[in-house]
Amino acid sequence: MKLSIIILAAGQGTRMQSSLPKVLHSIGGIPMLTHVINTSQKLQPHHIYVVYGNNGTLLKAAYPSEEIQWIEQAEPLGTGHAVLQVLPRLADDEKILIFLKFQQFHIVYFQNFFQN
Repeated sequence: MKLSIIILAAGQGTRMQSSLPKVLHSIGGIPMLTHVINTSQKLQPHHIYVVYGNNGTLLKAAYPSEEIQWIEQAEPLGTGHAVLQVLPRLADDEKILIFLKFQQFHIVYFQNFFQN
């Protein structure tokens, strides 16, 4: 069974009153997204998917050498919609997903029940 990780990074961070995407703000001198990518890589996943919104250019420029599958969420239609953007790219043997969300800093594990 192959492990894949979805990182939801489409939030604009408007409450932060900054033009910088929320996930690029630093905690301990390191961008939040870097913390999550580093932790994800320790799990040796088959794929790391990062769902982004209108901040894609900045995010991709910040991580040019990372092996990340970048997925655009063209319209900000919520968390469920962001996850749905990844599902068509999943292989049949990618059964477990780890869903990482920046608002609550929690991890939710779920079985991939979306396969045909």
